[in-house]
Amino acid sequence: MDFYVEWRLRGDRYDNGYGNGMTLANGESVQEMSKVAETVGETVFRGKYGHIVRALHERAGDVTVCRTVFENATERPATVELLASFALRGVTADRMHRATSFWSAEGKLLSQELTELNMEKSWAGHGYRVEHFGQVGSMPVRKWFPFLVLEDSASGTFLGIQLYCAGSWQIEIVRNGDDLHVLGGLADRDFGSWTKVIAPGERFETPRAVIAEGTSLEEVCDRLVKAQKPRIAEIDRDLPVIFNEYCSSWGNPSEESVEKMAAKLEGSGVRYLVIDCGWYRQRDGENWFNTTGDWKVSPILFPNGLKAATDKIRAHGLIPGIWFEMESCGADSEAFGETDYLLARDGFPVTVGTRRFLDMRNERTCARLDERLLGLLKECGFGYLKVDYNETIGAGVDGAESPGEGLRQCVEASQNYFRHLASEMPELVIENCASGGHRLEPSMMELVSQASFSDAHECTIIPLIAANLHRLIRPEQSQIWAVLRAESDVDRIHYLITSAMLGRLCLSGEIFAMNEEQWAAVTEGIRFYGEVKDIIRDGFTRVIRANVADYSHPVGYQAVLRTLGERALLLVHTLEGGANPPIDDLLVGYGIEETYGSALDADFRGKAFLLRKQS
Repeated sequence: MDFYVEWRLRGDRYDNGYGNGMTLANGESVQEMSKVAETVGETVFRGKYGHIVRALHERAGDVTVCRTVFENATERPATVELLASFALRGVTADRMHRATSFWSAEGKLLSQELTELNMEKSWAGHGYRVEHFGQVGSMPVRKWFPFLVLEDSASGTFLGIQLYCAGSWQIEIVRNGDDLHVLGGLADRDFGSWTKVIAPGERFETPRAVIAEGTSLEEVCDRLVKAQKPRIAEIDRDLPVIFNEYCSSWGNPSEESVEKMAAKLEGSGVRYLVIDCGWYRQRDGENWFNTTGDWKVSPILFPNGLKAATDKIRAHGLIPGIWFEMESCGADSEAFGETDYLLARDGFPVTVGTRRFLDMRNERTCARLDERLLGLLKECGFGYLKVDYNETIGAGVDGAESPGEGLRQCVEASQNYFRHLASEMPELVIENCASGGHRLEPSMMELVSQASFSDAHECTIIPLIAANLHRLIRPEQSQIWAVLRAESDVDRIHYLITSAMLGRLCLSGEIFAMNEEQWAAVTEGIRFYGEVKDIIRDGFTRVIRANVADYSHPVGYQAVLRTLGERALLLVHTLEGGANPPIDDLLVGYGIEETYGSALDADFRGKAFLLRKQS
C-alpha cells in the first residue's frame, strides 16, 4: 500500500480535470508538498509554507491503523478544509462492496463493478472520475456504513476499510488516469461544512481508519471486525440473555408489570431485565417520545420510586436495566425550552420534529446528567444502561469556527460522557442504540458492551439484518430482538430465537400469555444458545449465503456458517418460497452434534445446527 496524505488549505488552487465540486483531493497543497521522512508506520510530508502532515499507518496484527496529524509549524493560523484519515494511491480494483443502511434495514450489501459507476479510465487519461459517499450529521450509519471493500478479481485480492468516525464522514474513490486513489475520514468543507483553524504550534489528529487485506470479502470483514476493541463489562463477557420490556409495554412500563416479568424470568437463563422508555411519564396520556429530557420518575407508573422496582428485579436474581436518551429532549419536556443547554445553528435551537439536542460540550449539561442519570443509576442499583438516540443533529452547530467542526466537537463530547459513565461505574453494562442501528460504527462500539442491531422488532427480515452486521460489528455486541407473542406458534418462536443466535439474544413481548409448549421452546432456545455462545463470540463467519433483493418482500433463504476450531454453528432461515434450501454442501466434513429449531420444509422457518469436524 502506498500511503500519502490528502489535505487542503483555505485559498488553495483546485486541480483541473472537472473535479471541483466533486472532490477537494489533489489540490495545490498536495501537488506542491514534498516527502521529508519515511519510517515503518509513518510517512511525513512538508507543505510549501512549512506545514507538517504525518500519515501514520501502524501495523496492528492483521490490520493497519491509520491516522493523519497536521502540525502548524508556521507563524500564521492555518484553516484546513480537508484532512483525510487515510489516503492510498496506486490501488488496483475492478469491483467494490459497500454496506447500505436505512432505518430497520441495516447493512444490506451493495456490490458493484467499477464500470457500472463509469469509473474506467477515459480515452485520454484525463478528467476526474469520482465516487464520493458518506453521511452528514450525528447518526454515522445512515444510508451508508463507514465501510468499503475494493476487490481486484484478476489477483483475487481484497482491500477493506472502516472509519472510526461517529459524526459526518466521507470516503472517496478517485481516478484521473490509470491509478485509483482512495481516501476518507472527516467530511470536508464541501460535503460536511467542516473547516478547522489550527494555530501556530498546534496540531490536529484525525479519527482512525483501519485497513485490512485478504483473499475474500469474508476474510477482510472478519479482520476489520476483530480489530474493534470494545469496552465489554466483565459481567457481560459470557453473552448473557437480555429481556427488554419495550415490546411488552410499548413505552408504558410499571412497577407491577416489571415485578411480574421478573417472577416469570427467574431461573430461565435471562440475566438482565431492562425497563425501557416511558418510565418518566408524569401524566396520563403523555407520549413517551415527546417527554424525554427531564428524567423525573413517573409517580403514576412507579409510585414507590424506581428503587422499589429494581429491588424486586434483583430479588428474582436478575440485574435491572434502564433506558435513557441522554443527548436530546422532547417537545413536551421542560428541557426543550431551556435554550442555554441546547445546540443551535445560526442562533436558533436545532429542532428536528419534536426533538432538540443537548450541548454535551457544556459543563452544566454534564453536571445535570450526573445528577439525573448517573445519580439515578447509582441510587437504584442499575447494572445496565440502554442509551438511545432518536434523531440526527444534521450538518453542524454554532460554537466553533465552522458548523461541521461544531458537530465534531459535540460528538466527541458525547463520547467523552460515555467514557465518564464507564469510569464512574466500571461494571455498568452500556448498550448503544440509535433508533436501532444508526450509530453502529466502530468508535461508538468501542465505548459499549453491546448495541441494538435494529428497530426491526418483529420483521421477517431480522435474520438478514443480523447476518449483514457480521461484516461490520462484532456479533458478540449485536443485540437481536426475539419478540414473543401469545399467538406465536413454535415454528415462529424457533425462527426468532435462531435469528437472535446471529448475535446477542434479547427477548421481549408477551411472556405471561405463553403456554407451556411455547415457553419450553423459548427456554430450550436459551439453553442451546448457551452451548454456542463461544462460536458467536470468537468464531469466523465463513459463509453468508443470501440473495434477497426486496427486504419488504423477502424471497428465498439464508444460510450463515460461523466456525471456531473443530466446531461450527450453521443458522438457516427460509423466507417466502425458500423451503428445503440447498445446504448440504455446508455440512460437508462436519457431523451434526445437536440442532434447535423447525424442519426447513416451509416458509419462514429457522434451524440451528451445532457441528463438529469429522476426522
